Amino acid sequence: MSVDVLTFGCRLNAFESEVIAREAERAGLTDTIVINSCAVTNEAVAQARQSIRRLKRERPSARIVVTGCAAQTQAGMFAGMAEVDRVVGNDDKMRGDTWRATHAAFARAPAFGIENPGKIAVSDIMAVREMAPHLLDGFARGLPRAFVQVQNGCDHRCTFCIIPYGRGNSRSVPMGGVVDQVRSLVERGHAEVVLTGVDLTGYGADLPGAPKLGLLTKQVLRHVPELKRLRISSIDQVEVDRDLLDVIASDERLMPHLHLSLQSGDDLVLKRMKRRHSRADAIAFCAQVRRLRPDIALGADIIAGFPTESEEMFARSQDLVAECDLTFLHVFPYSRRPGTPAARMPQVAGDIIKSRSRRLREAGQAALQRRLDRELGFRRSVLIESPTQGRTEHFIPVDISGEAAGAVRALTISGNDGARLTV
Repeated sequence: MSVDVLTFGCRLNAFESEVIAREAERAGLTDTIVINSCAVTNEAVAQARQSIRRLKRERPSARIVVTGCAAQTQAGMFAGMAEVDRVVGNDDKMRGDTWRATHAAFARAPAFGIENPGKIAVSDIMAVREMAPHLLDGFARGLPRAFVQVQNGCDHRCTFCIIPYGRGNSRSVPMGGVVDQVRSLVERGHAEVVLTGVDLTGYGADLPGAPKLGLLTKQVLRHVPELKRLRISSIDQVEVDRDLLDVIASDERLMPHLHLSLQSGDDLVLKRMKRRHSRADAIAFCAQVRRLRPDIALGADIIAGFPTESEEMFARSQDLVAECDLTFLHVFPYSRRPGTPAARMPQVAGDIIKSRSRRLREAGQAALQRRLDRELGFRRSVLIESPTQGRTEHFIPVDISGEAAGAVRALTISGNDGARLTV
């Protein structure tokens, strides 16, 4: 058996898991499971730990390596698990020499449980200043949609967020490297590519001339004319530049779907989060992109139960779903992350956080239902993801059958089942 990678968290992790698998296999590792972890919430960390224990029971001979954001921020905790053979840092995981060193360490200690001084391979993430492109031959692990990492890290310090300590400061892949990666993926048959990053709209600030995400998007579309569909992952709307707005308005190959980092609909909560936008800014941005692309579908991250959040403050977040006409809602119950400023603020009771999360999800389901109902009769471009599901250009799931994964088909929407469109 070779290398299996279990991915938690964001789309960026999905891309990095492909690099991990390639480099670990090139290094000669066999019968190895890599956990690419997430640190956004306590629940994500707990899920990684549970998976490690389960996998060790199921495959007692396998070596287990833990990497990702949780491994970077809590290396000692994972190293202390008897099931874990090695902990690899977030920058280290992208380097071939890390996996060669891991292979050598396992060869020196072939029996599970033998301690070795190299169990933790985690370097200082804040010292990382540059980012090289990682060219992939393709996404061979059943993903018709391909991801390209264009940026990593974050220079902002939202009070609730642990991710900068897991990812480091913002750094970007030069535009030429991004274009080469997209072209390579298209040549290998991928119809849709997603540009990913931790702070995607922070792209380019560290590069010569400080190009922005909008210019990068234009360059990809201009220099890879064969690309059928381009997506951008979660963005901070306050950083959106004029070029990106121009592409949204003028190029249909950029899919009409944006996911926004809104986090709250209350101005005081936003201030305490150390966000850089107001409620009015969020509403104005959503209205602006709808004028440019009237059929656009908008999603958003919203946190329920942030410290000091009152019922009135929460209601403003709930109302934002309708005021911004959001289709997709990603609800985060506030998770206290030690070491963040929000962890020292007065906390909201756990049962209240659960209640508010439930109510937000109900608002999100109602919003999705409204959009599903509006799709009736439209002919949509659908990327076939699997034998049973595709997604429209708006990222709405579609129930399908009898189609080849990876194809893009024009299908007429006949109805919905409350979660997916039907044809």
